[in-house]
Amino acid sequence: MERDSERRISRRGFLGTMGAGAGALALNPAGALAAPGPAHAVEAARSDHFGRIFELPSFAVQTSAVEAALIELGKPGGLLDAADPLSAGPKALIVDLSLSSNNPNNPTHTAGTTFLGQFLDHDMTFDAGSRLARATKPENARNYRTPSLDLDSVYGAGHVAQQELYDPEDHIKLKIESGGLFEDLPRRVDGTAVIADPRNDENLMIAGLHCAFLLFHNNAVETVRAKGHLSDPSAIFAEARRLTTWHYQWLVVHDFLPQIVGQSMVDDVLGRGRRFYRPAPGEAFMPVEFQTGTYRMGHSMVRPSYRANLAGDHGQPFFGLVFDPTQQGKPDPDDFRGGARAPRRFIGWQTFFDFGDGQVKPNKKIDTKLSTPLFNLPLGAIASHDTPTSLPQRNLLRHLTWQLPSGQSVAQKMQAPPLAAADLQELSSLGVGLERSTPLWYYVLKEAEVVADGLHLGPVGGRIVAEVFIGLLQSDPGSYLAARPGWTPSLPSKTGEFRMTDFLTFAGVDPASRGQ
Repeated sequence: MERDSERRISRRGFLGTMGAGAGALALNPAGALAAPGPAHAVEAARSDHFGRIFELPSFAVQTSAVEAALIELGKPGGLLDAADPLSAGPKALIVDLSLSSNNPNNPTHTAGTTFLGQFLDHDMTFDAGSRLARATKPENARNYRTPSLDLDSVYGAGHVAQQELYDPEDHIKLKIESGGLFEDLPRRVDGTAVIADPRNDENLMIAGLHCAFLLFHNNAVETVRAKGHLSDPSAIFAEARRLTTWHYQWLVVHDFLPQIVGQSMVDDVLGRGRRFYRPAPGEAFMPVEFQTGTYRMGHSMVRPSYRANLAGDHGQPFFGLVFDPTQQGKPDPDDFRGGARAPRRFIGWQTFFDFGDGQVKPNKKIDTKLSTPLFNLPLGAIASHDTPTSLPQRNLLRHLTWQLPSGQSVAQKMQAPPLAAADLQELSSLGVGLERSTPLWYYVLKEAEVVADGLHLGPVGGRIVAEVFIGLLQSDPGSYLAARPGWTPSLPSKTGEFRMTDFLTFAGVDPASRGQ
């Protein structure tokens, strides 16, 4: 059993126990004008640290002019800001398409795809030691998540070593509580969530998804018990965890990835193998080209506002901005920040995934326009609780942290069709050559916009994302893709092809289970 001093760890305290803040701003005021830097000396990557896929020079030498250009690019009202008219209100931003001409919907994604992607990120990677814009060797930066899609973000150290996460009445089930009408994360008296990864309480949607995983496991425990072939509690726990994890991994390969990279890219990587992300067996690591350069494409998919549920707000739909700075400190804020408990603060999943009732809402396209609330995050949604509060600025400054290569150099290395110079001319106004040597994250967003109309990633971003996801699974001997690649889901499916709606139904958080 953990000591009380270890158990009462807030989100800030959790990060503090792991070292420096995960995104502290440390700008270098000196330096020359932007130019390609020297090649990196790549060291052997370790699975508990970050690493690199490509041995390529940085997109730019770090100078005050380059830093200023990145801050300018990612500022509120800058080139990346979709300029959503937030004063129109959260409901109007959903139903009035004329308000979103600069931030178009993606008809091939549902709104929940964003938050499943965020959940996956939190299950693979947690950088709590590097600092924004302070050059750091990835090999020296620890990853506090296991890069194996094994749900350590849910199970923590397990039902014996981390008992705080588990039900004291049934020790092999995960603890779940009620927020009033429906489920909520277990919380301490100060509202802090008692979960293995505090980031899964950043917003109402990710918190609701974490709840669904808790309930899925608990129902898997009952399914294993009902079969009667296991009696030892630890064996039942292990089988329920395997059942939960394999169904989750199946969704990654067969539901999530095709939406993000396109089915043809998934088929190519599975059928013809990985070309670039090829770690040694059992030594899969989290590459920074993925962690910062490509996978943060999900930030472009976030809507400015959502409908959390259909009737939770005194019988009316609960609409809100994803983040609203005017709601800071309120016990039941009108936005969808995390860290609060109230009866209306639950997710009606028919808004986020398609249950066939016509209620689902779409994502935003993957492009170079991000929803305006992301340019002024609440500190509680930033792992290190520091500034800047503009998410795009943080993403761009992290390119200096890792000294990431340009999108052009990665495309050349991959022998992928490069973007034309005209596609990136808007960056010329920044005056440091970013249109010629473009930060990888911006390049990947623009590539998706130009090549795939924002419906999914293009050839550079898509291949990196597909190869890393599939590589993590193939390198983990406990995953279904490595242990039993021909396995198919055993739990019920309405269509015969297990999907996220089936996952939520088994968890008991689907609309029918709630009488909605």
